[in-house]
Formats: sequence, structure tokens, C-alpha cells
Amino acid sequence: MRELTRFEPLFTEPFEDMFRRMFKPVRFEFEGLPKDIRIDVQEGEKAYTVKADLPGVKKDDIKVEIDGDVVTISAEAREEKEVKEKGKVVRSERYHGALQRSFSLGHDIDESAAEAKLTDGTLELTLPKKATSAVKSLPIH
Repeated sequence: MRELTRFEPLFTEPFEDMFRRMFKPVRFEFEGLPKDIRIDVQEGEKAYTVKADLPGVKKDDIKVEIDGDVVTISAEAREEKEVKEKGKVVRSERYHGALQRSFSLGHDIDESAAEAKLTDGTLELTLPKKATSAVKSLPIH
């Protein structure tokens, strides 16, 4: 006996997709705040230069911690957006969240000489390397 197969014409799929999409709820994407902290790290002879993108984040909401060779950048991001048409609020969105990024560098950092500067949403860190002492050999008695 032969197997029965269901006949599905090729042209029905696009129509089904169109109707499925028509009845989905409308979603507004909320953009403007970063989802994560993107960084660039450059190593020089005496220091590291780190650039971190933090658009829309205020200087007072950014915290940088240095522990040996580990650097942690954390920030509190907030944004409110309100769209009005003819004096009526059509859409109002609020965002509040914490961002954090930790990374390890090849040398310990001299915390006392480190500098941070925020310009146009980009945090720039200058992280001098700690002076390493020369290898010391111990005399054997």
C-alpha cells in the first residue's frame, strides 16, 4: 500500500507568514543605552591605554577599580524617553540598569598614577605599569 502524503502548495507559506506577522503585537525597540561595555586596550612600553564606550552614561555614574592587574569598569545607566503626538503621550519608556566589565592585563597597575577621563561618551584610562624589580639571586650559605 502507498503512503499518504499531505499536499502543501509552495505559494501558501508566504501567505501564512504574512497573516501570522499581522496579528503579532507591535514591539518597539528601545535603543540608546549600551548593552555591554566595549573596550579597546593598547599596551605601550610604560602604560596601558584603555578606551571604553559608555554613551549616555554620566561621569558620576561610572566607577573604575584596579586590583593588581585586574581592572573593573562599572556604570549605572539610566534613560527616559517619551513620545508625544498632538499633546498626548503615545509611548513612554524607561531604562535603568547596571553595566560591568572586568579584564586582566599582563602587568600590575600603579594605581596612584592612573588617570581617567570621560569625553563624548568614551572613557579613556591611562594605566601605568608598576615598576618591576629586577630578579634578585640569593646567596646560598
